[in-house]
Amino acid sequence: MHIKFPDKIDRVLQYIKLKIFPNTLFFRTMLLIFIPLILVQVVSVFAFINGNWEKVGRRLSDNLSNNIAVAIETTSQNQNLLAEVQKLYQENYGIKMELFTGDEQLAVKANTHYGKDYKIVTGFLEKSLHDKFPNAITSVYLANDKDDVIILVETSVGLYRFTASTKNIFSTSIFGFVAWMIGTSLLLFIVAALFLRIQVRSIATLAQVAEDFGKGINTPFKPYGSSEVRKAGLAFIKMKERIQKQISERTQMLAGVSHDLRTPLTRMKLQLAMLPDNPDNKEFIEDIGEMEKMLDGYLAFVSGEGGEKNTFIDMNELILSIINKFRNTKAMIRYSTNDQVSAIQGREQALKRAITNIIANAFNYGKNIAVALESNNNKLEITVDDDGPGIPADKREDVFKAFYRLDESRNKETGGVGLGLSIARDIITSHGGKIELTDSELGGLRVLISIPL
Repeated sequence: MHIKFPDKIDRVLQYIKLKIFPNTLFFRTMLLIFIPLILVQVVSVFAFINGNWEKVGRRLSDNLSNNIAVAIETTSQNQNLLAEVQKLYQENYGIKMELFTGDEQLAVKANTHYGKDYKIVTGFLEKSLHDKFPNAITSVYLANDKDDVIILVETSVGLYRFTASTKNIFSTSIFGFVAWMIGTSLLLFIVAALFLRIQVRSIATLAQVAEDFGKGINTPFKPYGSSEVRKAGLAFIKMKERIQKQISERTQMLAGVSHDLRTPLTRMKLQLAMLPDNPDNKEFIEDIGEMEKMLDGYLAFVSGEGGEKNTFIDMNELILSIINKFRNTKAMIRYSTNDQVSAIQGREQALKRAITNIIANAFNYGKNIAVALESNNNKLEITVDDDGPGIPADKREDVFKAFYRLDESRNKETGGVGLGLSIARDIITSHGGKIELTDSELGGLRVLISIPL
């Protein structure tokens, strides 16, 4: 069921989906694991702080406050007991107790060796002291790298200073709890990431093999991973075998038909050559010649789908070799390249045939031709511009149909049978690329070929 949101909310959701959410399956799945995991950690820590840790900290602080209160009350009533109480607290509680009177109080309060007060450590004690000594001024500091806590209590008798270990007021169990939570979460996250990467790798491999097959590259593939991925891989292998079988059968059929038709056409051509010359026989011979050209186009199309293997091709050298064949023609041609990556994997003879067809068309209908090769890390682009009559915008898709010709610009004298662009598109498409026809800056037609690297 699709929920319809208002336009503003829908735009915000689309922006979050495109800009914030990851695109890959691996990171999306890890996000589904990571977010609930973090929420569980936060809730667990919050529940622990509000429950066990907070209660323990409050009880420890109350216990220390009670000890301080007993010591102050005892020594306030009888200062002769000060030394005895100090010894008792030092030996039994590990608490150092001092009493300052007169001018000594200012020096003690102005002592710069006291550290800052950290509320997470001293917060419970400060509240407890305030409850125990509502009429006294109390201060709590941390010293010796937070190992000791110093409590100052100003009373009518004088200034009391107590020094105790922070363990008396602060439970370090929270750090162990957080470390345990983070450690187990990281272990779970690592195990999930490793397991998920194996599953995603199988899907990525299947996608790469499918992409290679679309380019005409027969990459070996053995399904692995989860049962669903293996099932998809086996379905792809069966589909691939069916497609290859259909292509092979069609290729053999076209080759057989073209070969069988050539024999009677040759016989008819010989018989007509033995007849007297007359206009009717001449037109008949021209028709037979046109049919032979069509058969040659068929054979060229069939040979382009043959068993040529994929190799690494330097497109710069391939284009230069094609252009050199047209150097002696009357048309002017210039070639430019950005000298970047120009090697691709493909079928060399098939690509050569496709680019030759396109450049030959430019020479047939233009006087000035410009060929450019541009490439980057993603794709390779070849542009062929001419200053010929061009092709109307509404006819640019039709010219890729087999045997389609524009009467205004293509006739029998040009030698075309309407298969050049069809063969070129079929070859480029089989390499995962595409061909587009647009207006040229030279005034004629621009053919743009894009092939992924």
